[in-house]
Amino acid sequence: MSVQLKWDQRYIDAKITDTSACNALTENSDLLPSHGDALDLACGLGGNAIFLAHHGLSVCAWDISPVAIGKLADYAAANKLNILADVRDIDLNPPEPQTFDIITVSYFLNRRLLPQLNHALRPNGLIFYQTFTDQNLSSQGPKSPDYLLRPNELLSAFSTLELRAYHEPGLAGNIHTGLRGQAWLIAQKIAS
Repeated sequence: MSVQLKWDQRYIDAKITDTSACNALTENSDLLPSHGDALDLACGLGGNAIFLAHHGLSVCAWDISPVAIGKLADYAAANKLNILADVRDIDLNPPEPQTFDIITVSYFLNRRLLPQLNHALRPNGLIFYQTFTDQNLSSQGPKSPDYLLRPNELLSAFSTLELRAYHEPGLAGNIHTGLRGQAWLIAQKIAS
């Protein structure tokens, strides 16, 4: 089964109301600029894109699934949101250098793309990245280590950016409370 078909099947019966923005974004929305260009990469049904559009940003939302993109495009048009939803295989067509003020990625990991995300940020741009870790004790998320962050991996991947916020509780403390099995990072490309 192709990757596109896998995701199309996942989204065929899903509704836009089934999605929401990631914690990294919702808990740190005070870091968002009042305007600018944003990318919701591997957007699925566009929870991050919708959130960003409601905060006044012009949003590109990319996903490999035409089903998800169709639903998001219809929702954006019906609600007059500034979202350009596009079917895009980001392995073949990653973002161009210095294109976005904000990049969000949630529940997606392609290690080959991480350096390109750094380059896709404009000076002073921010990345909001959240996904599952290899210390995930829940049934949610992928099982393959190819799609799970190793400890502190986000810190290493975006070490050339300035850290604004980070969350990775690992297995410390009460593992039955809080957002566990995930890490999120917000980092900024400082203008030189």
